[in-house]
Formats: sequence, C-alpha cells, structure tokens
Amino acid sequence: MFVVTKSNLGGAQRYVFDIATALPKDAFDVVALCGTAQDSESAGPLIDMLRHAGIRTIFIPDMVRDVRTFNDIRALSSIVRTIRAERPDIVHLNSSKAGGLGALAARLSGVQRIVFTSHGLAYDEPRFFLSRFAIFLATWMTFVLSHRVICISKDTARRAARLPFCARKVRLVYNGLHAPEMLERDKARAQLLSVFPDIPADLPWIGTISELVPNKGLPYALKACEILRRSGGRFVFLIVGSGELQQSLTALIAERGLTEHVRLLGYVAQASKLLKAFDIFTLTSRKEGLPYVLLEAGFASLPVAATNIPGINDIVKDGESGALCPSDDPELFAHALSELLEDEALRMRLGSSLKKRVETDFNVEKMLSGTLAVYRD
Repeated sequence: MFVVTKSNLGGAQRYVFDIATALPKDAFDVVALCGTAQDSESAGPLIDMLRHAGIRTIFIPDMVRDVRTFNDIRALSSIVRTIRAERPDIVHLNSSKAGGLGALAARLSGVQRIVFTSHGLAYDEPRFFLSRFAIFLATWMTFVLSHRVICISKDTARRAARLPFCARKVRLVYNGLHAPEMLERDKARAQLLSVFPDIPADLPWIGTISELVPNKGLPYALKACEILRRSGGRFVFLIVGSGELQQSLTALIAERGLTEHVRLLGYVAQASKLLKAFDIFTLTSRKEGLPYVLLEAGFASLPVAATNIPGINDIVKDGESGALCPSDDPELFAHALSELLEDEALRMRLGSSLKKRVETDFNVEKMLSGTLAVYRD
C-alpha cells in the first residue's frame, strides 16, 4: 500500500507511480491512497494515471498538505479504516503529511513493514523557528514509527541517520527513470516557436523547467542573467513552469533590463519532451530531494549549470558532467554560463558524460531493486 499526500504531478507522485507500476504483478497486489491535488480539495491527475495503469486507488479528501486539525484527524481515521480493511503486508509512505499520519495509522493497525521515503527534509525549508521545530519533531516521529526510511540523496541519508534511534533504519536508494520520449532538437524548437513565436531563434537557448516558487532560486538565475547581459552575452533564458512567484519574477525581469533576454513561458504540457530544444539547462534550486528534471536533462545529453546543493550534486559532478556553483554566488554562475555558451566542445563533453551517468546510476531497474531490498530487509 502506497500513501502520498498530494495527487498532483510532483516528484513524490512520480516516484510512487514509477514504483507502483514497476512492481511485479505476480508478487504484489498494489493499492494507493492519495490526497488532494495542489491547492485544491479535489483529486489530482496521479489518481487517473494510476487507475489507467491498473493500480487500485483510494482518494482521501481530507489529506491535504497544510496543517488543518480537523481534516488531519479525519484523514488519520480514514487511513486507519482503510489499512484495517485492506490488511497490507507493506505500507510505503511518501511526503511529510502522509508520512506522519500514515506511520501512526499503520502502527495502530499492526502493520509489520512500514517504509517511509524522505524526498528531502521538510524542516530545511525557510520558516519561522517554531514552525521548523514542530516540523522537525513530526519528521523525527515519522522516522521512529517507520521500520525503514529510504533517502534519495546522500546528504539526506547522512543527516537522517544521525537522528536518535534512526541510524539502523536509513537506506539510500536513488530515484530512477526510464529513458523518456523526447523530440529531437529541430522538432522541439519548432514546437516551442509555434506557441511562442517571439523567442529569438538565432540566439543560444538557456532553459529550465521549474515551479515558480522560492525554493527554486530563480531570482539568483536572473541575477546571473543580468551579469551575463552586461558582459555582452548573447542568449535567451526560457523558464518553463508556473507558480506563486509569476508576478514578482515578471517585475524583476523588467527591473533588471532583461525583457529581451528572459521569457516566462508558463505551464507547458509534457515539457520534458522539449528539453532538446535547449542548448544549456540550468537548475538554481536552494533545496532539492533528487530532481527528476535533472535526470531528464541528462537523458537529453544537455550540459547543465546548477547550484551545488545536496540532491543536485548527487547527480552532477562539477567539471565532469556539469558546472556546479555556490547558491550565493551569481557572478560565478554567470561565468559558468558564459563558458558553456562560448565552448561547444565543452557543452558536448559535459552533456555526453551526464547522459552516461544517468543511464548507469539513475535507472528504474536500480531504483526498483533497491526498494525491493528494503521491503525484504
């Protein structure tokens, strides 16, 4: 039984879908408990995807991301009732809210194998001290109540193992991908230009696919673009995605004189299919679990410039398969972009190296075998 807080399409949901659909059907009868979509009280697209793949799903409408006392009590009651009705051998929990409620419900119901996957430590996010402390306690209790904790980056695994009573529970299992379907460069560019004809086709395209939220560090990327523009760099930076910072980023682009150099493209369906349209891929996150979009960029053989933070540096090795820069040094990031723009051979070498690394170390087969080992441990 999988339990996940939100049923929109984020990293944790993709992880649940990939493992649930890859488990051998002759050995596992899979059911997924899913909460609401992002900022909604209705079911999200993950539920339809799982059902289309033949996975039984149960919608828990009271399971929402934010703390809502009465909803949380009702969600806990629903999960307990469902677990006692389904009687699963394994409960596999994903994301913070589902982890806390699900671990408690599974313990109350006598489940013999409770596995929690930590997609990052929620208390790392910038919040008021009391909020962070409460989230820290909730995270630690989830770890304690679980029999095993899967971490998807080395740093998260190291820090989780240091928590009291957790050292023997923690296992490192990287996310993995099947080689995604992608359009070749010319077709991908043509498709983007058909929707966004104002993109300069004669300039190098630096691109990212990202939610427009604080954790993604996009103001840092814009500062680097401003430095690059002032030094005479020829480029256009394409930001694919939507989110709460749409208006503030639009204003920042104008304020820094970047209206000719940056385009906010908004949500683009199946955006990863268009990755080969870019010449360079960037990811300027301040916090990550293990970003799927970086694995997809690797499969596209793109050279990557990114911030040197846990999760990202599990995938990209600086100077070998990409360029990594401190998350507080936009000048160095601008310099890394400039080097990539000017050196096609460097772009080819880094992109090829990243593709080999992703194919070898971050495939679904490795993720599944590691997860099965945890189930049987």
